[in-house]
Amino acid sequence: MTESWEQGKGRRTQPPWSAPNTNEQPGLRLYNSLTRSKELFFPQVGRKVTWYCCGPTVYDASHMGHARSYISFDILRRVLRDYFKYDVFYCMNITDIDDKIIKRARQRHLFQQYRESNPPHSDLLQDVNTALIPFLQRISETNDPDKKQMLERIQTAVSAALLPLQDALNKNTGAEELQKHSQVLMEAAVDLLSDWLDEKHGAQIADNSIFSQLPKYWEGEYHKDMEALNVLTPDVLTRVSEYVPEIVAFVQKIVDNGYGYVSNGSVYFSTAKFHDSENHFYAKLVPEAVGDQKALQEGEGDLSISADRLSEKQSPNDFALWKASKPGEPSWESPWGKGRPGWHIECSAMAGSILGESMDIHGGGFDLRFPHHDNELAQSEAYFDNDHWVRYFLHTGHLTIAGCKMSKSLKNFITIKDALQKNTARQLRLAFLMHSWKDTLDYSNNTMESAVQYEKFMNEFFLNVKDLLRAPTDITGQFVKWEVLEIELNNCFYSKKAAIHEALCDNIDTRTVMEEMRSLVSQCNSYIASKKVAKQFPNRMLLRSISSYLTSMLKVFGAIEGEEVIGFPIGGSENSMNLESTVMPYLQVLSQFREGVRQIARQHKVTEVLQLSDLLRDDILPELGVRLEDHEGLPTVVKLVDRETLLKEKEEKRKAEEEKQRKKEEAARKKQQQEAAKLEKMKISPSQMFTLETDKYSQFDESGFPTHDTEGKELSKGQTKKLRKLFEVQEKLHKEYLQMVQNGTTA
Repeated sequence: MTESWEQGKGRRTQPPWSAPNTNEQPGLRLYNSLTRSKELFFPQVGRKVTWYCCGPTVYDASHMGHARSYISFDILRRVLRDYFKYDVFYCMNITDIDDKIIKRARQRHLFQQYRESNPPHSDLLQDVNTALIPFLQRISETNDPDKKQMLERIQTAVSAALLPLQDALNKNTGAEELQKHSQVLMEAAVDLLSDWLDEKHGAQIADNSIFSQLPKYWEGEYHKDMEALNVLTPDVLTRVSEYVPEIVAFVQKIVDNGYGYVSNGSVYFSTAKFHDSENHFYAKLVPEAVGDQKALQEGEGDLSISADRLSEKQSPNDFALWKASKPGEPSWESPWGKGRPGWHIECSAMAGSILGESMDIHGGGFDLRFPHHDNELAQSEAYFDNDHWVRYFLHTGHLTIAGCKMSKSLKNFITIKDALQKNTARQLRLAFLMHSWKDTLDYSNNTMESAVQYEKFMNEFFLNVKDLLRAPTDITGQFVKWEVLEIELNNCFYSKKAAIHEALCDNIDTRTVMEEMRSLVSQCNSYIASKKVAKQFPNRMLLRSISSYLTSMLKVFGAIEGEEVIGFPIGGSENSMNLESTVMPYLQVLSQFREGVRQIARQHKVTEVLQLSDLLRDDILPELGVRLEDHEGLPTVVKLVDRETLLKEKEEKRKAEEEKQRKKEEAARKKQQQEAAKLEKMKISPSQMFTLETDKYSQFDESGFPTHDTEGKELSKGQTKKLRKLFEVQEKLHKEYLQMVQNGTTA
């Protein structure tokens, strides 16, 4: 009798449950400038991330250097918020009190006054010549080769504009001609005249409103640029001019804590006292730069570099917390007299007011590490009496233009507005995504072309998937059996997702992410092509999942805005989904009708109808942002694309066809020339070919074959052998020619 399961159950025990052997998901690591290494990221409080970013000094147009930092930080912020799901609290400042702003505002005001005074032509000429004297001295004292070259370019332009006005005055030219030359000189000499006027009259300016108008205007332009670049606005924006009382209180506490000292109405930070105190260290970011007087003086500002200011310091390494205002500078009341904030103190006071004694992340450009950020760290830790004001310091890499250093002071920069005339905000962002945020980025035609091609590559994939998804089917028809190709593609999909996650955990490595996304799309394209070859319909559910994921990642990076589930918005429109769902049914009906008409026209050989069909595809619909793609034996593919993109493609196609035709004609012309040259050569009798070369040979035999060179020396056997071969070839060619003449096949 067989033992029942009930009877035998006590003899066996259930095997214990075991967890699958899997590798733990990697944690986020960020490159921390404080340690110069990648560190695991841990916010100080739960999932909340406090972040302070150094904002712009607003005295001129925002340029691609600004875009480098603010787009890069926008990408990092979005990844932390939308991918890693941190609650990011983002604070940024606007520097609207600064030596550069003060000097630029004075110069601008004085130059406008000078221009409006409409000086006589002779006075303008004299003033420019007078202003040239200190300008030339400045050039001779400049050691920086890039800056020297920039100043020399200005000098060359001014000199070129001086001569016509001088000649016109000497010749007593008419008023209209003189005015034209004066205007040219005024524009060419704006920099040196501004400097000269500031030296003469800058100290007389006492109206604080003159110093606020300039930064207010450029701050407005900066915000417009950031909006155009799709950069998220900060949660908190602080302006130095609005935080002067907090800055004064901040400086006072540093003095009270023993790390600041008053000197002649200014307040300085004692780097030595701070560094020598327990638990403090000066220049955590770049300790090797301590003592770099050039960097320190740049940090203090042009208006603060003078013998009297330097003598006020206990050490050349000390820096200003509060500057006693000189004549011609804005000022505010303080316990030490009328003055204005130093550059470094503004960030410490404003960030401290908003974020408290310690923040998770502080961001800025690479060139701000020393002295600006090192000084921020020192004075903030002196104020809060701690050693951890910033946990993670993130610094974006430099931006170069076609390999050259970019600098506003060198007038070698491209404004954001100019850049957006050539490329879209998405293309600029893609270019940044394709490079590491902390490395130098070269803004060049090659860089931007790579971004444009990447966008086009992704967009074509999205359009193709959308076309596949529009094919009619019922609900059950969407679920088809997975074969080997589907399983392989799905495995690739999950492998790429894992690689993308790992790359984002590795210092938010968007460069690798973009390559993995490109590779995934390539796999999808190969899969679609394989299904077409097998005359099978691709698995729409799988392609929808992949394209939706890629779209979501591009949304995380800020490269797609809107509610699209798949692909880029059409024409940047927020209502592009409604547009597509509204017009696509009509376009598909039109496409199907056109295909039916084309089939009938081909059967009956009605070329005029076929030409009209091509005209609809190539000229009419692209103007409306519609692309039709005809494929032999397959339904026409309908795609909604930006009108500008289609017209650009059409123009590029036209140019390519013209170039192809030009090359074809050039090849035909060369072939004709070669044939004509060959024919001319064939006409020459072998008995004449060498006798014409009297510069090489002096004697010939009865057949015209050379026997001696020009010096009368008999030719060697080797030379004779080579020439004999040429003689025989010509003999053959000439016989062919004579035959052609006899047959009447040549002129």
